[in-house]
Amino acid sequence: MSLLSQLVTLWICSAPSLLLAWLVGRQLGLRVGIQMAETLNCSRWGIPSKKGFFQEGDVIIGGLFNIHYVPPTRDYRFTQQPDNKPCTGLQSLPMQYIYAMMFALEEINNSSTLLPGVKLGHHIHDSCSLPAWALQAALSLVGGDMPSCNSAAKYEEEKGIGASKGDQPVPLIIGGCNSVTAQIVSRLLVPLSLPLVSYTASTPSLSDKQQFPNFFRTMASDVYQARAIAQLAIKFKWTWVGAVVANNDYGLMALKVFQEGIQRAGVCLAFVETLQRENIVSDARRAALAIQASTAKVILIVAWYTDVMELFLQLDKLNVTDRQFLASEAWSTSSDLRQSTFSHKVASGVLGVAIRSSTLPGFDTYIRNLNPLLRPNDHFLKEFWEKEFGCSPGIATASPFASLPPCNGTESLWAVNNLFTDTSQLRVTYNVYLAVYAAAHALHSLLFCPDVNSSPGHNITCSFTNQIKPIELMEQLSKVNVTTPQGEAFNFQGADITGKYDLVNWQSSPEGQVQLVLIGLVNGFDLHLNESAIQWSTGSSQVPVSICSEACPSGTRMATRKGEPICCFDCIPCADGEISNTTGSTQCVHCPSEFWSNVERTACIPRQLDFLSFNETLGITLTAVAVSGVTVTIAVFVVFLYYRQTPMVRANNSELSFLLLLSLKLCFLCSLVFIGRPSAWSCRFQQAAFGISFVLCVSCLQVKTIVVLAAFRSARPGAEALMRWFGPGQQRGSVCFFTSIQIIICIFWLSLNPPVPQPDLEIPGLQVTLKCAMTSVMGFSLVLGYIGLLGCTSLLLAFLARKLPDNFNEAKLITFSMLIFCAVWVAFVPAYVSSPGKYAVAVEIFAILASSYGLLVCIFAPKCFIILLRPEKNTKKHLMAR
Repeated sequence: MSLLSQLVTLWICSAPSLLLAWLVGRQLGLRVGIQMAETLNCSRWGIPSKKGFFQEGDVIIGGLFNIHYVPPTRDYRFTQQPDNKPCTGLQSLPMQYIYAMMFALEEINNSSTLLPGVKLGHHIHDSCSLPAWALQAALSLVGGDMPSCNSAAKYEEEKGIGASKGDQPVPLIIGGCNSVTAQIVSRLLVPLSLPLVSYTASTPSLSDKQQFPNFFRTMASDVYQARAIAQLAIKFKWTWVGAVVANNDYGLMALKVFQEGIQRAGVCLAFVETLQRENIVSDARRAALAIQASTAKVILIVAWYTDVMELFLQLDKLNVTDRQFLASEAWSTSSDLRQSTFSHKVASGVLGVAIRSSTLPGFDTYIRNLNPLLRPNDHFLKEFWEKEFGCSPGIATASPFASLPPCNGTESLWAVNNLFTDTSQLRVTYNVYLAVYAAAHALHSLLFCPDVNSSPGHNITCSFTNQIKPIELMEQLSKVNVTTPQGEAFNFQGADITGKYDLVNWQSSPEGQVQLVLIGLVNGFDLHLNESAIQWSTGSSQVPVSICSEACPSGTRMATRKGEPICCFDCIPCADGEISNTTGSTQCVHCPSEFWSNVERTACIPRQLDFLSFNETLGITLTAVAVSGVTVTIAVFVVFLYYRQTPMVRANNSELSFLLLLSLKLCFLCSLVFIGRPSAWSCRFQQAAFGISFVLCVSCLQVKTIVVLAAFRSARPGAEALMRWFGPGQQRGSVCFFTSIQIIICIFWLSLNPPVPQPDLEIPGLQVTLKCAMTSVMGFSLVLGYIGLLGCTSLLLAFLARKLPDNFNEAKLITFSMLIFCAVWVAFVPAYVSSPGKYAVAVEIFAILASSYGLLVCIFAPKCFIILLRPEKNTKKHLMAR
């Protein structure tokens, strides 16, 4: 912290207690102490009263305005007593604020209904745009005439500067030209409960009545303008916005409110740069480089217009001309900015918020009739006159233009056109006017004045029964609820008023000038905008685009990038079965189970039923294999039938062989039932045909194996009766018995809980398989389990009979066939479970065909080979040989 800042802080902290002690001492008549303080502090306390304009009255209203902006140089070496010099750099627009205050006071003094019989005076000081000067001026106002040295009094007499002749402190101050000054002065006045009414302080923190109970303002809080700008960003879908703000409460609080307004609307800040008045050149350069490097095309600027001018100058040097600027009220209406050539180049089409423009009837005439010859004590007007006309009006006062020639008296403001005389759009000026009327109405209520609505013509005056107490005036001020002469309803809501703004647009005229065009209004938090009237930075009616990432098209979703704001994202295609049918979707939606996403992932379409068809390659192949199996089986049947009297056929139990061939043919044929569109009938029939056909086939093999074992056992002495238990009748009965068990299982299963045709919605894809769903896994397991039991029994029996002495032992063939049969069905289970859709059906058909071919080839191929190709072995002698 600099030495100056430390001194100002010390002065601020100690000022309230010093002031209170001085006032109490004054009322108790402690003149001795005052005279001592006068000797010690005259140089510090007396200076602000020299730069003022005073008019006496029954009630005095204080005023603080930034008339000058160039502070005097000071020597902080502490080698001599400080001597404050006057400020320089007269500002035209704040001059207008002063005369708006005096214009309002004259209206009130001439009114017969508002404060009748009371004359309002004013003590107006120049705060020189410095909080320290504002503090000194405030101390002078609340304490009446401050103690002054003889030299100071002599200086006033010699120089003729107007000063207050009375000894009356003000009960209210209109001032606090910015938020920082308003905070400092308000804290100073809190112990005195003296109200401060600001016309430009807008930081939201001043709304806190706990910290600033004496603060009021006719300028809306920045909450309203920040929310309005946030609504503009949301309305025009600017999701990627850069921000440059003043590094103080004004800029930082406005940025905070703006962020709160956009956080739920998907708007992000690309960058935030701050501007410090003391380092404005370097800060503006840094901010300009950030704007140039950023992809954000819309830039929010919340700063004082002089800072913005430096920023635009730096942007002009970098040739950055394609940005759309959003302006706060502090610079949106600045004529200096609009008239500068570099601003016109880099900041065309500015869209901004401005303090609501109003008119004051008669104010233009009042301004243009001002003349320093008629106001000899008005040194502000004299200085302005000297600056504007280059001559001295002939009043003997201290002036920076002392060497000017005298004016000839024909000078007039009617021919002057500048910020001081321009009354076409009164913004802050009207806020000053409102502040004076608010104070007047509070005084009217406090002084027990008659009703302002009473009929004119009555001789009425206000009663001065008590001296005005600031705390009572502050209470009345909080209750003010009136209508101004312009018909505008006005009241304080705590410390604030409802935000009313104009939405303005910088537009180029045919003459090349930049005009301020009204395009909408802000009333509270409601925004009313005429979009067709906007001229954008692009020079067309096309709204600029400012986004970090292009909106994701339909069929994709947004995926935020790691470490980046949510406005920066990648577009990822929706997964299978998911869609997004809107632009900028944050997530994809799952399709219902009966639907699937189209190729573009933009719509859910009905899933197509798929099944193993006779028309497709796989179906044709399996059908051909099955038909081939049936054909081969019939051929073998014909061979066996033709050679039924030969030893080979008769030795292998021709009846069971024919029954086995019939069952194999049924096995081949039942596979065809699995091909085609499943139906309730086909789902039941295919499982029943499959289960019964294979049980019939395996039963025949098991009985044939038992017959082989019985035949060899019966050849032993004493075992002749064994074959009587396995004669033809018993063999047929055994096959029927084993098969009937499977029939019973199938009847119960298919009656109680049969398989039904059902689409397999669990498998992803546009095509959904229509298959026979096993509603009862137990029934299907019993069918397969029973076939497996018979197969394993047959394999075991055949394995036991494989080495029986015979030249042609059929048990060996049965053993090989059952090994293949069991291997196929053991492999079937995992393959069936893991196969998707219609391929599971194909696996089952393949298992049926493979096991059927295994039985057919292993059992009948050797026999057909001997019957057809080796007839010499088809003899009883050869078969009986060991």
